[in-house]
Amino acid sequence: MDQVRSGLFLRELRKEKGLTQEQLAEQFQVAGRTVSRWENGNNMPDLSILIELADFYQVDIREIIDGERKSEKMEEEMKDTLLKVADYSGEEKGILLKRIRLINIIGLIGVLAGIFMMEMSVQGIPVFNYTKGFAFGLGVGALIATILYTTGLLEKIRSKSCPRDRKIVLAVIIAFAVLSFLSALIRSF
Repeated sequence: MDQVRSGLFLRELRKEKGLTQEQLAEQFQVAGRTVSRWENGNNMPDLSILIELADFYQVDIREIIDGERKSEKMEEEMKDTLLKVADYSGEEKGILLKRIRLINIIGLIGVLAGIFMMEMSVQGIPVFNYTKGFAFGLGVGALIATILYTTGLLEKIRSKSCPRDRKIVLAVIIAFAVLSFLSALIRSF
């Protein structure tokens, strides 16, 4: 315990109340030079007076002993921490939005290309039909990826806590999509 620091804190508290050392001494029924000794760090108040001082100044006894306001320091530290968390959260949100935007742009391009190819209605060219199917598949795949990403299912699937059944269902869906794609490819030849 740093008595000088505690004394300076007591002086600061007294001045905040707008009291002189004599007025404070009268309030606690002690001599004026006793208050001076507290504030110079030569002596510390008795425990009973320390409790009364803490109540009078509306501070914690620990704050008097430590010689500083904990609540202001803690509030400042809490504010700094919350600002850092908000910055981190903003960065994470920005990254998430960029990923979703990219997936959606790719999907939109795929769907628009597929619609354009449908409108061209070119017949008998297998590569054209293959490309049209690929474009629509890309659009649907982007939609599914966006849904999985925004609902958090993608993270659950990737995590080890995901039940084995979900991973099997996902594998079946992927296998079905690949088989459908291969079937369309074979029919186009």
